[in-house]
Amino acid sequence: MSPRPLALDPDLALAKGCWVKWIGGASNQDLASIEDLAGIHALAGVHCLDVAADAAVVAATRRGIAWAREQFARTASPDQAAAPAPWLMVSLSDGADPHFRKASFDPQRCPPECPRPCARVCPALAIPAAPEVAGILTERCYGCGRCLPACPLGLIEERQHVLEPAAVAPLLAELRPDAIELHTQVGRHEAFAERLAQVRSAGVPLRRLAVSCGLEPATGSALPPRPVSVQELARELWQRHGQVRAAGLRVLWQLDGRPMRGDVGAGTAHAAVRLWQQLAPLAPPGPLQLAGGTNSHSHALARRMAEEVRAPLAGIAFGGVSRSLLQPWLLRAQERGQRLLDADDLWPEALRLVRRLVEPWLMAPDPGIERCR
Repeated sequence: MSPRPLALDPDLALAKGCWVKWIGGASNQDLASIEDLAGIHALAGVHCLDVAADAAVVAATRRGIAWAREQFARTASPDQAAAPAPWLMVSLSDGADPHFRKASFDPQRCPPECPRPCARVCPALAIPAAPEVAGILTERCYGCGRCLPACPLGLIEERQHVLEPAAVAPLLAELRPDAIELHTQVGRHEAFAERLAQVRSAGVPLRRLAVSCGLEPATGSALPPRPVSVQELARELWQRHGQVRAAGLRVLWQLDGRPMRGDVGAGTAHAAVRLWQQLAPLAPPGPLQLAGGTNSHSHALARRMAEEVRAPLAGIAFGGVSRSLLQPWLLRAQERGQRLLDADDLWPEALRLVRRLVEPWLMAPDPGIERCR
């Protein structure tokens, strides 16, 4: 398969409504898979790669980007300009959050006869099916939480992985990302302000600050969870807007419909698009991007909804669904002891699958441009 230009300039893609982001996972540290997935998604044309704020993860992501640019350079004609690199974004949180957790259990407590339903429901293959193998492969777990209710004995617990305040600025200064995503929840106005101050103190020039929030009840609260209304979410985002603007940063609103559920089915796509439909008339200024439950159904749903929504949609982020698509190819390469990116008989098919997912979004709604490339 002949590689094409990687992507249009990310800022222009946001303005044209054809922005596409790949979500690697805020707590995913599976370096081999991250490198492969970053390379394939960069070559497919995504505008941003969003990964954990971890030095090894960022290095793996940059290796994937370098591979994608090499593939493009090998096939580009002399009159083609060099393809721009996608933004590298790292994820932070202003408190406890499902995206920043990992599952944990002691396998010695598992009964030998347990059929391990936890292993069957794990999309990251982080729980080996064999009971004699160690519990959870921590580096693979990205916090989806599906194993928690699956355990018949309730032996699985979650552990949060949130950066300490003093660690934020030095780490960002080391990583030098192009953009940052800051996960927040309703009711965490002061915590958001504190994390934002830590980001600013790093002195790293940022192209965007993505603010990710949805209707999920606050995590880690002593109060019982209750539904969050769209009106409450809108008020919170207006507060965040004032804070981000005062910090001199440009915002991107990530509407988190059904977090880490894109591989489940059409229902999660409905939830993500419905959140945009309900929130758009109330949202503060700034581009709106779908996330959380997005998959191959999202584009058609968003197109049908577009006439009813007052605010334009900047684009979409894919995470779980693209990981699910490429899982068989990652495993085949790893069984050979190879990177997927080095398996010339495998990666073109992986690229084809990702292109099929992202290319409807790369077609700009603006009639003045044919493709968002």
